[in-house]
Amino acid sequence: MNTVIAKTERTQSHPPMRKRDEPPDMAPTQKVSLAVGGMTCAACQIRVQRALDKEPGILQASVNLMLKSAEVTYDPGTTTADSVRQAITQTGYEAEINSPDHTDQDEQAQQEQTQAEEFRSFRNKAIVSGILGVVAMVLSMPLMGSRPPHAHGGVTDPFMQWIMGWMTPVLTSFAPGLYELDKTWLSVFMLAMTIFVMTWAGRHFYTRAWAAFRHHSADMNTLVAVGTGAAFLFSLLATLAPEVFLSRAMAPELYYEAVIMIIALILTGNALESRAKRQTSAALRKLMTLQPRTARIIRDGRERQIPVEDMRTGDMVLVRPGERIPVDGTLIAGTSAVDESMLTGESMPVDKRPGDRLIGGTMNTTGAFQYYATTLGTDSVLSRIVHLMREAQGSRAPIQKLADRVSGIFVPVVLSLAIATFMVWFVMVDTAPAIRALVASVSALIIACPCAMGLAVPTAVMVATGKGAELGVLIKGGEALQRASQVTTIVMDKTGTLTEGQPAVTEILSAPGTTHSAKEILRLVASVESSSEHPLGQAIVRHAATRKYSLFPVHTFQAMTGRGAIGMVEGRKVAVGNHALMSELDIQTNAIQQDVERFAREGKTPVYVAIDGIVEALIAIADPLKASSLEVVARLHRMGYQVTMLTGDHQRTAEAVASMAGITRVVAGVLPEGKVAEITRLQSAGEVIAMVGDGMNDAPALAQADIGIAMGAGSDIAIEASDVTLMRNDLRAVGSAIGLARQTMKTMKQNLFWAFIYNIVGIPVAAGILFPIWDIMLSPILASAAMAFSSVSVVTNSLRLRMWSPEN
Repeated sequence: MNTVIAKTERTQSHPPMRKRDEPPDMAPTQKVSLAVGGMTCAACQIRVQRALDKEPGILQASVNLMLKSAEVTYDPGTTTADSVRQAITQTGYEAEINSPDHTDQDEQAQQEQTQAEEFRSFRNKAIVSGILGVVAMVLSMPLMGSRPPHAHGGVTDPFMQWIMGWMTPVLTSFAPGLYELDKTWLSVFMLAMTIFVMTWAGRHFYTRAWAAFRHHSADMNTLVAVGTGAAFLFSLLATLAPEVFLSRAMAPELYYEAVIMIIALILTGNALESRAKRQTSAALRKLMTLQPRTARIIRDGRERQIPVEDMRTGDMVLVRPGERIPVDGTLIAGTSAVDESMLTGESMPVDKRPGDRLIGGTMNTTGAFQYYATTLGTDSVLSRIVHLMREAQGSRAPIQKLADRVSGIFVPVVLSLAIATFMVWFVMVDTAPAIRALVASVSALIIACPCAMGLAVPTAVMVATGKGAELGVLIKGGEALQRASQVTTIVMDKTGTLTEGQPAVTEILSAPGTTHSAKEILRLVASVESSSEHPLGQAIVRHAATRKYSLFPVHTFQAMTGRGAIGMVEGRKVAVGNHALMSELDIQTNAIQQDVERFAREGKTPVYVAIDGIVEALIAIADPLKASSLEVVARLHRMGYQVTMLTGDHQRTAEAVASMAGITRVVAGVLPEGKVAEITRLQSAGEVIAMVGDGMNDAPALAQADIGIAMGAGSDIAIEASDVTLMRNDLRAVGSAIGLARQTMKTMKQNLFWAFIYNIVGIPVAAGILFPIWDIMLSPILASAAMAFSSVSVVTNSLRLRMWSPEN
């Protein structure tokens, strides 16, 4: 969201589901999204984050260095969106409130454009600075070569000594006139080049460092500005008043070429980093290109082609083979196969028939068809996916807190170490102490890199959420990724998760002594279940519909959550449900108990039917196991996870289904609150739980679990309560989600390790700790190269996640 736009969004005070660690319900809040300009490293991010955390009325704030944005939830009775903006600007950074009129696609497009412009700016400045740096290094050869050894005591920049060793013979042979040039004019020309590079290519380093200083802070720009500024001032003194050095038997050392090359190399690193950061959002960029710009519709009896923005709900849309479906809708005429791989990860085209749902942005492969547009704009599936991905990529993983704590003190500590380095070298060295002290302290300042720490986690989160979307897995942010990587036990619902979720009636048995016919019983039961949304109830309704039985009107319908349903039909009280419902109504079931056991052994769910308090029939319903269930459970076991099945079904039925799926831990006959209790029990035993479910009755368990995984074909409430949503009804995506989370966490730790080790090792080496032992001293130019590529290495390592596959 690096855009100059504003977006305020009212959030609900009572969300449908809440994670167990969330705060209790509170008064209505507002959410504002801001574009933050000028942040260049983790220290910048921490400064903005702390400023927002201290602002009264701000309930939650998340600052993202990668996106250069801030997401803030605040109490409108205490503060305002403009006050939030001012809290950021008072730290020395730019801030603009994002416009509510802009969609996520608009913001992403603007961010892409800004990143492209940033990359071009860094690239062009790096090229010009690099060319001038090479020229400066060539021109510096005569200045070094003209000095007698005793004048500089061999303390010239070690990197330049090496360059001089192989370039001097070349220049002497091919450009002997270079050594005849006036040394004073050479110095002045190099001074002019340095001033140009500092004020044009490196201007932002100094202006931002000054802004940080004015606000009593420091960041990466401070380190670059102080390091190059010190070398420049030293060289300026040597140019304008060389006698100061000559009077002390020292050559007036010049470091203009070092200043220019430091800026050039850092800009090169910035350009490479900017390019790599753009690649982290490649998956999101692909999603945004899916929706066509125009649609072919029939309006007022005429076929016409209009912009997608002008479409209305209810428009009849025409789609031909090879065209993308413009918006969500319901197919009404024609058949086809639709490629949904970019949204769901499903590689095979999905057959579509009248009545089926269509998703905007998917590709029609074979037949032509017509459909009604249903959801448009921000309510469409594609827009919701883009919104979830942007929110996820802007979120923070808990592991980031470690880097934040270090980054908060990093720059002041480095500045202190640089001062100490200068003092030690100045006091301890006999030959040219000032020059040695300058080289060591500048190298220590330049090599320090807080950027790598700031990018270590966000880059991995961005790439992982994008990769997840390609696999049909929507992950709601860095915290969900981290929790998923720590899972020890995976708990699965049965119906719709392990099974197809399309149960069918296989048998209807009349109880001994019943006076009702099978047809009458089915009509009565189907009439009651017609008011229910439970999959088993719908199976009974479908069974009656296939026989073209008419249904009776139902009075005083009552859904008994987790147990069944009760209704008055034709003056009779009909109860349909499981054994728990019969026990609750004190209805005897002994007469059909043997059939109940037989159904359970066969993996069928027995449904009791009682009319006016007497059991009249038993209905057997079977829900076939998904083809992938056995494979997925076996894979999860190989990965080291415990797998448990939770279901409200009969114990014997649950055990039969679990046995077919390869699951040994089964908890059956539990209501929604029982599922929550079982998950709580496992958590109290030290287990980290991932719950996989799809129904409304799974939502409490999904919210209670450490990580909730909802099947995309499930209810909206289940998806809302989850941390991960599987876009296709394929259990294999569970393994993909968990595997990706584990690999992402591994990448985050690698990034943080190398970011810390780089600074822990690099700063002492640059300060000259190896000089007394091996006579090794790091050049400021090499230090700047190391600093430039440290951030690039972190981003590049995160980009490796794009190559991850579930088979790895």
